[in-house]
Amino acid sequence: MTTSEVPPRTSSSRTADTHSGTPPTTADLRTALADLERNGELATVSTEVHWNRELGAISRVALQRSAPALVFDNITDYNSTTALGHKVTTNLLASHRRMAILLGLDPNTAYPRLVEHVREHNGKGIAPVTVEAGPVQQNIVRGHDVDLTSLPVPHWHYLDGGRYINTFAAVVTRDPDDGQLNLGVYRGMIVGRNRIATLMVPSQGWGRHWAKWIKRGEPMPVACVYGWHPVMDILAGSPIPHGVSEYDVMGGYLGAPVPLVDCQTVDLKVPATAEIVVEGFVSPDQEDYEWEGPFGEFTGYVSDVPKRRPAIEVSCMTHRDDPIFRGTLEGSLPGSAGENSCLSSVQRAGIAWATLETAGVPGISQVYIHPVTNGTTIVVQIDKVHEGHAKMVAAALWSSNAALYRYKYVIVVDTDVDPSDYSAIDWAIAYRVQPGSDDVVVFPGSFGSPIDPSTPLEHREVSKLGSGLWNRVLIDATKTFRYEPQEAWGGRSFPPTVQPAQEDLDLVHTRWSEYGID
Repeated sequence: MTTSEVPPRTSSSRTADTHSGTPPTTADLRTALADLERNGELATVSTEVHWNRELGAISRVALQRSAPALVFDNITDYNSTTALGHKVTTNLLASHRRMAILLGLDPNTAYPRLVEHVREHNGKGIAPVTVEAGPVQQNIVRGHDVDLTSLPVPHWHYLDGGRYINTFAAVVTRDPDDGQLNLGVYRGMIVGRNRIATLMVPSQGWGRHWAKWIKRGEPMPVACVYGWHPVMDILAGSPIPHGVSEYDVMGGYLGAPVPLVDCQTVDLKVPATAEIVVEGFVSPDQEDYEWEGPFGEFTGYVSDVPKRRPAIEVSCMTHRDDPIFRGTLEGSLPGSAGENSCLSSVQRAGIAWATLETAGVPGISQVYIHPVTNGTTIVVQIDKVHEGHAKMVAAALWSSNAALYRYKYVIVVDTDVDPSDYSAIDWAIAYRVQPGSDDVVVFPGSFGSPIDPSTPLEHREVSKLGSGLWNRVLIDATKTFRYEPQEAWGGRSFPPTVQPAQEDLDLVHTRWSEYGID
């Protein structure tokens, strides 16, 4: 069914306020794509490409070649009038340059400034505003007319169990007790015309909501948003503090309220200018579970064997005219970090820094996450205050909810070691770490990732354990304070390096052109 005017409906959600003052943001997926195109960071693929594996393989090679973000507009089987859409966009956040553009910064913004930017904005908020209608409800498909395969959803990876529609969707759920909305990124696979099998982890946002709906014996309402401004993707995939709405923080990032509309069949709110929204319910009855998996996960490995998991039964789809499906090829490999990994390398570093500050850990000078690790490894640079300082860093990170799936390895270095330079980190580990001492600390049995392939299968049973189980590791690669000062070391308690004296370096730099070396 097509409608040009969507009637308002009553909603009990308390996250959106009546508009007052600042106009709602005009940012959406289309403005974001235009920003990327203006900066030479968007390519449109008009050659016919098959949704089954070919599109995903192109995405991988594009990552390997550091190619721009992609829009596919000629997809096999999706050029007929029966298709609800014929465009797919991906790789939007697959570089720090693109992240800078989409965050409204100079394209050449350095990594430390990106981390500083997200640290500043994660604490800001502008409440959203509810509007009566929006482009996302220009077209409404209900009940038996719903057919998820009418959307150009790729079969991303050849070992995936099916067509994963939820890769970079923002999944909206509501706490039945206090009405608080949560946005999260959770994988989901099409298993029928109107069903999406999902991975439901109890310790994640919608998992906690679901536990409350189960206790009530009621199905959980869900809305999946495909395509809005990528700040939604960044924040939906981040651990926003409990009680803070992602919609508020999205407004803070964009400098104006996010315009929301009420869904048609569930008591939830979604961005009015989104591309596509799928509404439905997750049943607490295990008889309604569906087989899900395997899936090429962000680790760069294919996830564990298929299992019966909770499923969304779709009650309605709404979409813009000529909608653009938003998805991503998950999985980072050396030389081809994906979108999730690139955004995590910035956002998770910023969140970790804020966590350390909140915990009162002194002397934090830099935090770095290499994209390919997706936050599994984090390097923290400190101006060391006392022996045991590195252990404070690890303890603060591991005790935070942000450590779910992240911060398995914490490496702490001094201010003379660049945390983004792995040769410098290797040097620090080689000559400032003593194996068998408390320079290396193993913290066993911690909550962790159920999709880490190094984790034994019995430690990935989230339905039983609530999360995966990890052994976490701290590597304290700082210079020890335990040595006595030595006269031969100039009264220092650790040997000096072979770096030339500053006056010698100044002389050489001044006369460099005279040497005829260049």
